[in-house]
Amino acid sequence: MPALERIFETAREKSLRVVMPEIEDPRISNAAQQLETERLARVVGLSEPTQAMVDVLVSERGMKEAIAVRMLKKPLIRAAAMVAAGEADVMVAGADNPTKRVIEAASLAIGLKDGVDVPSSFFLMLFPDGREFVFADCAVNVAPDASELASIAKSSATSARALLGAAEVAMLSFSTGTSATGESVGLVRQASELCGFAGPIQADAALNPVIAAKKGLGEGRANVLIFPDLDAGNIAYKLCQELGGAQSVGPILQGFKKPVCDLSRGASVDDIIAASAVTLTMV
Repeated sequence: MPALERIFETAREKSLRVVMPEIEDPRISNAAQQLETERLARVVGLSEPTQAMVDVLVSERGMKEAIAVRMLKKPLIRAAAMVAAGEADVMVAGADNPTKRVIEAASLAIGLKDGVDVPSSFFLMLFPDGREFVFADCAVNVAPDASELASIAKSSATSARALLGAAEVAMLSFSTGTSATGESVGLVRQASELCGFAGPIQADAALNPVIAAKKGLGEGRANVLIFPDLDAGNIAYKLCQELGGAQSVGPILQGFKKPVCDLSRGASVDDIIAASAVTLTMV
């Protein structure tokens, strides 16, 4: 069964609550109606601040209660606090707000999982030939250091297991193994050592078993591709869209204690529905 069909089926089975703080956007309101109609989620409205939300901000960030009350006047932070307080299961935002603001709200109210160094994002990439991948990070971290890149890889592996059932991670570079030196390949090598995934490895060796065997690293069956920086990741996923006909779902944020979706500003209604379903599946 194709990934999106599996994801939609799982979302229906879970019947979770999604809060969409940008519901006044026609695309969001249309998507919300379809999520309800197709029984993919229960869309909950942005509620007035509750004591539970205030308590979350006080305990998560150590802020004073008066400051927490003031912060909850901001819709994004209030929506994230609803998730943190258990009043919703996931937050879907980003159609009208930049990624920075969505991450800020999630960091403030929800917080990162234990052991996660940095929030990151991934795209679920679905190709016409049926292949399915997680690409990361393609939207958030511009130039991660080795520790951050290792953290991104670990978060992406968790995401892939939830969505694809397994994670074969490749830490991509312009060089495989010890065949080259340089600042960028050295960074990927260090990150690979920290997280224990195959790398540094060139993209062909990550994806082609014959080439992988020749180069002596990995099995050539990776379904999680970790890019060394945002330039590489963003360029790669857009090339796959335009030249390979791939469907990209996301970006989905990862590394937080509870799932958060950061929509593309240009997301269509169908994009919003698919990204919401992916986020719901990760609960």
